[in-house]
Amino acid sequence: MKPTDRFSGLHRTLSMLIALAAAGTALPGCVYRPTIQQGNLLLQSDIDQVKPGMTRSQVRYILGTPMVTDPFEPNRWDYIYTLRQGRSTHVDRSHFVVHFEGDKVSRVESRDMIEETETQKIIRRQRESAAAAAATVRTPPASAPAEAPAPSSAPATQPPPPATEKPPGGG
Repeated sequence: MKPTDRFSGLHRTLSMLIALAAAGTALPGCVYRPTIQQGNLLLQSDIDQVKPGMTRSQVRYILGTPMVTDPFEPNRWDYIYTLRQGRSTHVDRSHFVVHFEGDKVSRVESRDMIEETETQKIIRRQRESAAAAAATVRTPPASAPAEAPAPSSAPATQPPPPATEKPPGGG
């Protein structure tokens, strides 16, 4: 074996290792990082509806099922929301707590509420447009008199005269 053969084999191996190391440092930049949304996305208008004295079922209807129900503290519901967008290291968090005494809301706490996210803006716009559409659809009041049909210029059709013959077989 010639010394140049040994050097060329070592050179090839070293070149491959350098290429793999360069690819290993470049590839993590190409990895797709999805936007991760977890928890209950609450709108401020929904939060404002929760008042002391409401029942658990009313709160569940407005806000949905809570993200966390503590088995050791069943009179507290935590609504937690987190949003991490793609490769961003920033995480939006909101935390809303409802406290109960028996079956009624005793107090609410807003912790770490985030500003309105893009998703919340979309939901708010959809609700506003649905409310505007419902307001434009008007039904006539029940006390309004029924309008008479407009007279027609076409001649009225009359039913054919009854048959004068008796059916065969008696009668």
